[in-house]
Amino acid sequence: MSREAPPFTRCGIDTVEIARVERWLRDGHPEDLSRVFAMEELRDAGDGADRAARLAARFAAKEACLKLFPREAALGEVEPADFVVDRDGYGAPHLASAAKVRTLLGRYRLGGIALSMSHDRTHATAVAVSEPAVTGVPLSGRFLYHCLPIRRGVVLENLRRVFTGVVPQDEIVRLAQAFYAHVATSLVELVRTPWLAAKRRAALVRLENRDVAVRAAEREKGLLLLTGHLGNWELATVNAIANEPDFRGRFHVLRRPVVPRALDRFVNRRFRRAGLGVIPKLGGLPLILDRLAANDAVVFVLDQHAGARDGVVVDFFGHPAATFRSLAVVALATGAPVLPIATWREPDGTHVLRFEEPLPTIEHEDTNEAIRRNTRAYNAALERMILEHPEQWFWMHRRWKLPAVPPKNTSPRRGEVDGEAVG
Repeated sequence: MSREAPPFTRCGIDTVEIARVERWLRDGHPEDLSRVFAMEELRDAGDGADRAARLAARFAAKEACLKLFPREAALGEVEPADFVVDRDGYGAPHLASAAKVRTLLGRYRLGGIALSMSHDRTHATAVAVSEPAVTGVPLSGRFLYHCLPIRRGVVLENLRRVFTGVVPQDEIVRLAQAFYAHVATSLVELVRTPWLAAKRRAALVRLENRDVAVRAAEREKGLLLLTGHLGNWELATVNAIANEPDFRGRFHVLRRPVVPRALDRFVNRRFRRAGLGVIPKLGGLPLILDRLAANDAVVFVLDQHAGARDGVVVDFFGHPAATFRSLAVVALATGAPVLPIATWREPDGTHVLRFEEPLPTIEHEDTNEAIRRNTRAYNAALERMILEHPEQWFWMHRRWKLPAVPPKNTSPRRGEVDGEAVG
């Protein structure tokens, strides 16, 4: 395979007249500043004579960062306020880890953005420089990719669908090889972890943003948790819940049976031992509503292809994909908040389960349109989480199948909402 030259380093430069910011501070309203600058940026600029110059330098840095992503800036998908300029322990400027910034870095496989800011008496100037990320590939990933290439064509097709045109083909192959290494590591973990001492199992997983789930539960409408096959999600979920006495018995996973049946029984038994309930997808609606009424949490794994009867076609990474509509149906019917949960493996072999802030439920007078818009928002949340650790998503699945023609008989079945099986 011929190797491609890496993409050029991206560079953005911008200059801002300090007098412009001085007029802004003198004549503008406080809310105008808050639309562009975060509270920590305004606080760090101080109240002295250099306040306007410091804010001008930050504004120039934000504009320089925008120039790194001209397409997203032109479409209004990213704006200056999304780039929050912070300072490290040595006083050097750097970007805070905002969600949109992490998504952009992941989309273009960038290792980060370095900032340089300066100003004189009249102007402030900033330079933003990004470098392409290069995925490290363990030996196991290269071996499996070449010698045991299970569904390699599907893996590469999916990766190219997402990354072609924004990263070189060599990086796509490295991502595929890193994915195979991730699968091998996950299988070893699933076999080895049950035999570890309880203390070692507890140390395997770190739970982040626990307070987000606690605050959302205060609404007393239950929790709807959105996730996908990212990281070793079963291991992370099982051990994170097992470590939290207050969560045991309060979280329930919606899942369909797998074959062979012995494996299905093994997985269910493992969930229940950790304090996780299991709700079958087919006919599971009454149980879901019961659990939400009890202010429990129900986990929806939403990143797989949905059949014509159960799905709605919305974009996933810019391409139409049949996506289960059941989460949107339940959220709209019950008012329960939807919280994305991300799981991934750290370089040291430990795992993280992180609760994200609840997604706003989108209302619309047309129920089908409300379902479509909310489902697209769920896919967008999954995209953000996947792009942070793309080698740890399940690329072997045929996610972008063409939807089949829906059957004529769409009368509701037992356990369905609006003719839709919960799934």
